[in-house]
Amino acid sequence: MTGTGGDGIVAARWLARCAVTAALGSVAVLLLGLGDGGLLIVGGGLLGLAACAAGAWWFLAHRGLVRLGGAVLAVAAPLAVLLMFTMDGLWKIALFATLLWGVALLLARGALRGTRPRTTRHGRTVPGPRRPVLIMNPKSGGGKVEQFGLVDKAEKLGARVILLDASTHQDVTALARQAVAEGADLLGVAGGDGTQALVAAVAADHDLPFLVVSAGTRNHFAMDLGLDRTDPSRCLDALSGGEELRIDMGEVAGRPFVNTVSFGVYADVVQRPEYRDDKAGTILKLTPDLLVGEGVRRLDARVDAERLTGQQALLVSNNPYTSPDALGGGGKRPRLDGGELGVLGIRVEGAAQAADLAVRGSLSPALTVTTAHGVEVTADEPDIPVAVDGEALMMPAPVVCRLRPQALRVLVPHDRPGVVVPAPPVNWRLLFDLAVGHGTGTTTGAHHG
Repeated sequence: MTGTGGDGIVAARWLARCAVTAALGSVAVLLLGLGDGGLLIVGGGLLGLAACAAGAWWFLAHRGLVRLGGAVLAVAAPLAVLLMFTMDGLWKIALFATLLWGVALLLARGALRGTRPRTTRHGRTVPGPRRPVLIMNPKSGGGKVEQFGLVDKAEKLGARVILLDASTHQDVTALARQAVAEGADLLGVAGGDGTQALVAAVAADHDLPFLVVSAGTRNHFAMDLGLDRTDPSRCLDALSGGEELRIDMGEVAGRPFVNTVSFGVYADVVQRPEYRDDKAGTILKLTPDLLVGEGVRRLDARVDAERLTGQQALLVSNNPYTSPDALGGGGKRPRLDGGELGVLGIRVEGAAQAADLAVRGSLSPALTVTTAHGVEVTADEPDIPVAVDGEALMMPAPVVCRLRPQALRVLVPHDRPGVVVPAPPVNWRLLFDLAVGHGTGTTTGAHHG
């Protein structure tokens, strides 16, 4: 781990000053326009956002006329705000204030990103393995194994390839263990994150290096390792020598995971066989029952010493994501060796709480974002639906999640895109301290909703 350096801090301070200036300018525009409706702009904007969120809740949580009304409200609310601004001649003030605020947020994220310590992500250089074995799923990622010629390239680099048969179920854990028994000195997978986790556990148990080939659909694990997701064949370059990273690996009820474990609404939805072919339709069909109907499932969790009650959705990750976007698949993990689980929980009881969450974001009590060394999830039923790296499973309650720190040796190529430092949440207090020359703009800790 290395610091940002003096030049980086100086640049971050200037960005922070410009961000604060732009934010104050946005407020000044509204204050100067009070007589012309500046207060109406703020109030109307917040009201429109809250109404849009309430409409979205009714759309998801109900059927029939209520769902139709929710959809109309979700679309009509922002349009009504824009119409109000136009008819009252407020659009110029609103546009100018919004642009200034957008610039302020952009500069603020740049300033705070510049103060974050840079993780070098460089491991120790190691020679290529002598007897590598790669398990490849030809159907994964829409056929990337064949599309990128992964089998031929791997075999030319000295690897033995086990090609999975898509017409039958195969135990990849057993295949990996057999490869180790036959003398493999590296295990690797070209496939989805669920398959990656199963084989990675075998590699960790035998202290063997593991190779990730980004041939899955989304490749979240490969992304957070800094690998090339556009050309999975580049991952194979590590077979001729690369860098070895030590990273953490998650376990849920003894089953390995490399990304996330989901409980609640999402886990219930992915249990349905029709979800794979019609995701949007399945979600709209099931969410009314899962959110407010007979199928609603409330989860309790012990997060280290803290208790969370009545959660509708709970996500536990192998190292924390940078933002609640992880619930929608948009999050990133800046590191995989931090030794802590990430925890995100949501509890929304109705339209009012949905509106509060939309307006207040991570400050809303409906959202919990924290970290933990252990998580125990319970429910009223003896078995809980769980989605492990996207795979639907049923597990007996209570379900315990933990982390195996530094358990996995991952072999990566020297030449790889690397991990982009994600933009941190904007903290105006830290930003102001940075702008006036106090502190470095960094902080630790978590939000407990």
